[in-house]
Amino acid sequence: MSATLVQAAPVKTALKGAEYIADFLIQQKVPYVFGLCGHGILGLLDGLFDRQDEIKTISVHHESVAAFMADAYFRITQKPVATFTSCGPGSTNLIVAVAAAFADSSAMLNITGNVATGQWNRGPFQETGKYFQGDFVNVIRPYVKRSFQPTRPEMLPLALRQAFSLMTNGRPGPVNVDVPLNVFVETVEQNAIEREENWREDRWSRPAGDSSSIHKAIEMLENSERPVIVAGHGVELSAAEPELLAFAEAMHIPVATTPFGKGVFDPRHSLSLGATGRNGSYMANAACRNADVILALGTRFDDRATSAWLPGFTYSIPPSQLIHVDIDASEIGRNFQPTIGIIGDAKLVLQQLIEVRPNGFRRSNQSWLERIAGWRKQWDAATAPPRNSDAVPIRPERVVADLRRVVPEDGIVLADVGIHHNWLVAEWDAWKTRTFLQSWGFASMGFGVAGSLGAKLAAPDRPVVAVCGDGCFIMNASAVLTAVEYDIPVVWLVWNNHGYCSIRDQQMGYFGKNRELATSFHDSKGSLYSADYALMARSMGAAGIRVEKPADLAPQLEAAIASHRPTVLDVRIDREVRPISTGSWDLPPIPHPLPSFGWGKQD
Repeated sequence: MSATLVQAAPVKTALKGAEYIADFLIQQKVPYVFGLCGHGILGLLDGLFDRQDEIKTISVHHESVAAFMADAYFRITQKPVATFTSCGPGSTNLIVAVAAAFADSSAMLNITGNVATGQWNRGPFQETGKYFQGDFVNVIRPYVKRSFQPTRPEMLPLALRQAFSLMTNGRPGPVNVDVPLNVFVETVEQNAIEREENWREDRWSRPAGDSSSIHKAIEMLENSERPVIVAGHGVELSAAEPELLAFAEAMHIPVATTPFGKGVFDPRHSLSLGATGRNGSYMANAACRNADVILALGTRFDDRATSAWLPGFTYSIPPSQLIHVDIDASEIGRNFQPTIGIIGDAKLVLQQLIEVRPNGFRRSNQSWLERIAGWRKQWDAATAPPRNSDAVPIRPERVVADLRRVVPEDGIVLADVGIHHNWLVAEWDAWKTRTFLQSWGFASMGFGVAGSLGAKLAAPDRPVVAVCGDGCFIMNASAVLTAVEYDIPVVWLVWNNHGYCSIRDQQMGYFGKNRELATSFHDSKGSLYSADYALMARSMGAAGIRVEKPADLAPQLEAAIASHRPTVLDVRIDREVRPISTGSWDLPPIPHPLPSFGWGKQD
């Protein structure tokens, strides 16, 4: 008998904490880390230095840019990347973008540096901790699924494994690992590494709906006369778009989306109603408030999507009966009491509903669909003409229409926060899922300006256009410099209306036309003032073009996309045109305005 040779396992070299973090990220196939240097993160940067061929480090010029990039990257790929920031102001600058990701269920790993544990409670440079040592975890805690603080290097393997599991399972969200400076450079014990070495990625099973609730939901829909499906962002997160289409077509039920769910149902489909809420379409709001049964999928019914819960504007629950499906049990019944609440993944629940009635409804909804068609005709007649306007300054409707004409079906458009966002909710047709990215729940200004870089890195072969107000752009204009430095060919369409006009309009609407303060951009003489954003872009090495005539917009946008270089279009837009509103929004105790379109609550 021949002897069998057994090869000894290779002896592992001891790893510093930062080397272990870099190795872990590479094992999880994380392609990028985005961040800004500082003394508290020096150790991590050294750990990444030798792994530059395996994981790319991108340096930004403001910490929030890093997290906005990570947020958008996840929304396109559904795979998280990491950020790095230093202690004190470095990591607190990250918070506004992390909060936006948390509110919008977007996952990322935020690695924050802290002062060395040996200096805690001594008040060293940039320590957060007057009342408790090294206390950054309590700064970020409201905006992450969890914050870990490994104070010894042997705690790193478990913290990283748990962080990665938590980020993407269930409802996705950011997770923080706060690492003291000494932990980056101290050696991780071998037994701690070996306990976690076989771990790769935990994928927990996603919940299906309770069977009896599924059957009750089908019965309720079958007995309804005016059913509506409302699809939210949860449909996108569960990749349930095919099941939504199949179920809607089989059951002949019209589909509205929440504003944050735009793109999960093709707006060109005959069953599409558009978005709900303050800036939603007339047919979406009218159908939802007149429905007798609503099947809501993956939505938390926030105030802007529901006309601030004012009865009869977007919803009338009750008397409408609600079937509410969400993976997060805390969202079911938070704002509207459901007749049936189903805790479950939207994709799996839709599959269950289809299995119960694979052939769809037993009767027709034709009279209901004809009623909706009448509302659609009224809406189209009111909204279509301005989209071809040649007026100067350029009308907002013309900007959105030309954007839709130029950007291809799979192109990615990011909406930053401001009046332009309201216009995009009202006018933009997102033909495919994951092509329209927004900062919705926390609405952090800068998401579109900076997140566009992350979106382009996630989808390098697809055009990426950020639509951002002049207010948003100036807050995060350093993203243009980062795009130039790393050759990330994003196009920024700056919606230049000389101010924070969404807030200006609220001032005038709630308090009176002549009571505007601190919302428009003026010079010292009181005249409207604007920076030259095209010139600013050129100073950073990008292309910069000023657009003042409607006929120039589409050609300049096409040329910018085709140039494959970072480009800023400074588009001068009519600030006196407001979006048509068929819903409302409420700022109690301020009296809410009535819808401006002129339709009442009963249709």
